[in-house]
Amino acid sequence: MKITLLLTLSISFFIFLLLSPVLLQLVSYLHPILFGVVLCCLAMLALFFILLIRGETIKVSYPKLSFLILIYSFGLFILLFFRPGQSYQSLNLIPFSTIVFYLSGKVNGLIAFYNLAANIFLFIPFGIYFRFKERSRIQLFYIPFLFITMIEILQYISHKGSLDIDDFILNVLGISIGYLLYPFLNRVVKVSYNK
Repeated sequence: MKITLLLTLSISFFIFLLLSPVLLQLVSYLHPILFGVVLCCLAMLALFFILLIRGETIKVSYPKLSFLILIYSFGLFILLFFRPGQSYQSLNLIPFSTIVFYLSGKVNGLIAFYNLAANIFLFIPFGIYFRFKERSRIQLFYIPFLFITMIEILQYISHKGSLDIDDFILNVLGISIGYLLYPFLNRVVKVSYNK
């Protein structure tokens, strides 16, 4: 397991260093906690692939998994609500208009990519987490629906973002991808429900 952890740290730091020029540009637009969130995601991805390749599994208690998702949620909360110098309030209820705008080339490519990709990829861990506990299909639908709706409304009333149907669509897509990735992750991460 020590070799697995050493490989995980080495690979995640190497990829982080490769991405650092792009991340430095994004930090001026976002909060510096972006570094921590990205490094955490890279470490989790590296750990998953190393465990999968080596045929190993890791056992995690559900309370510890819940604590990890809580820390991740805190980092995401800071990214969403504490961007430097950002205070605006907009409303978009027309599906795909923001997505089309970002894809039109009228916006800086890095910002467009970040806004589209982040709205998907940053929510994948929640989809995986929601599947680790036995839930009905209705719960798997309404939990993300309420969760993302709450975020969108809070951004709007706090003047820290927009209430955008496209953000909602992309966030739900991210959670849905997490649902689809769960069986693969479940091969290497075994969750214990005992304390």
